[in-house]
Amino acid sequence: MTAATALPDPPAAIVDLDLAHPQDLRVPGGAAAPPPAGGPVLALVRRHGRPLGLVTATAAPGDTSGLRAALLTAGTALGATPAAPPAAAPLPTLTVIICTRDRTDLLPRCLDALLRAAPEGAELLLVDNAPTDLTTRDLVRDRYGDRIRYLHEPVPGLARARNTGLAAATGEVCAFTDDDALPDPGWLHALLATFRSDPRIGCVTGLVLPAELDTPAQAAFERHCGFSRGFAPRTWSLADQGGDPPVPYTVSRFGTGANMAFRTEALRAIGGFDQATGAGTPTRGGEDLLAFLRVLTAGRLVAYAPDALVWHRHRRTPAALRSQVYGFGVGYGAYLAAAVVQRPALLADLLRGLPKALPMAPGRRRNSAASPRELVRLHRRGLLVGPLSYLYSRGRQRTLPAGTQP
Repeated sequence: MTAATALPDPPAAIVDLDLAHPQDLRVPGGAAAPPPAGGPVLALVRRHGRPLGLVTATAAPGDTSGLRAALLTAGTALGATPAAPPAAAPLPTLTVIICTRDRTDLLPRCLDALLRAAPEGAELLLVDNAPTDLTTRDLVRDRYGDRIRYLHEPVPGLARARNTGLAAATGEVCAFTDDDALPDPGWLHALLATFRSDPRIGCVTGLVLPAELDTPAQAAFERHCGFSRGFAPRTWSLADQGGDPPVPYTVSRFGTGANMAFRTEALRAIGGFDQATGAGTPTRGGEDLLAFLRVLTAGRLVAYAPDALVWHRHRRTPAALRSQVYGFGVGYGAYLAAAVVQRPALLADLLRGLPKALPMAPGRRRNSAASPRELVRLHRRGLLVGPLSYLYSRGRQRTLPAGTQP
C-alpha cells in the first residue's frame, strides 16, 4: 500500500474512508461499500469529512478489515487539513440545478445522491433539455414527487438549460452538477460555507473525482483529462491574472461545470450562460469557462473548495472518450472566441498566449508527457474548429426562440 502517485489499472474499485470514522467504508455518493471483490482499489482518504488525498491498495476478495487497515496506515501519512473556520453567519439559501437530455438511466443514482446531500430547505431543479420522450419527466414525477421540481427546456443546448434553471431559481446561491455525477454528502454545505466566508466570492468550484474506473477508457480520461484540481483551497481575483499565460488561459484551472456554484445575483448580472456555447450546440462546451471569466472580469473572486466534492462517471468506451476529448477542444476554442467577441480588449492576451494553449489537453498540467498523442491531436483539432463553431452557433441562435432570460 502506498500513497497514490498513479492510478491503478482498471478495473479498480473506488472507496471513501474518513479517518475519523474508520469503520465506515463507503462508495462514491455516500452508500456503504460492499465487501471488496479483490484487486486494485483507489481510495479517497479524509478526516472529519475534509479530503486529504488519494491512496491505492490491493484488496483480497471479501477482506474488508484488511483493506480498511491498509487504507488507515497509508492515510495517516497524508497529514492533516486545517480546521474549518467557525461559522460567522447563516448559510446562504440554495438552488441546485441539474440539466439532462435523454439519459434517464443515469438519473436515479445522481438524484438519490443529491437528496442525501441537500440541506433542509434547498430548492432542487431538474431541467429536461429537448427530450425525445417523456421518460425523464415520468421518472421525476413518479420517484421524487415534489422533492425535485421538473422543468422543460425545448431547445437543445446546455447553456440554455442552465439559464432555464437560473431563471426559476429562488436561492441566493445556484449550484450546478451533471447527470453523470454523484454529489458527495458534504458537497453543498462546503460550497455554501465558502460563499459565507467572503462576500466578494462570486463563484465556487470544487473537487471532482472518478466515481468508477471500470474500463481502460475511464482510466485514460482520469490520467490525461481528469477534472481534479487538487486538495488545496485557492482563491483568484482579477489582480492575480497578470502572469503568463494571461487571463483567458487561466480559467480552466478554476474548475469545471460538473461542480460549480454562483451567487445567483452575480450570475444573473453577467447575463447567465452564453447560449451559443455548451453541449447540444455546435461548440460542444465552453459555457462554464466563459462564465468563470465573466464573473472574474466583473470584479468578483472565484474560489476553489476541495471539500465540495462530486464524483463523476467518466465515459466507458474508447470511442466515447475520443469524442469527448475532441469536444473539449472545440469547446475550449469556442470559449476563446467568445471571450474576444465579448471583450475585444482580450485579443492581445489571446494572441500572446495562443502558442501555449495548442499543446494542452483538457484538464491536464501543461508540459505533461503522459498524454497519448492521439488525445493531444484530437484536442488540437477541436481547438482549431472551436472559433468557427462559436461564430456559427452565435448566428444560429438568432434564428431560434429567444430562450428563458435569467
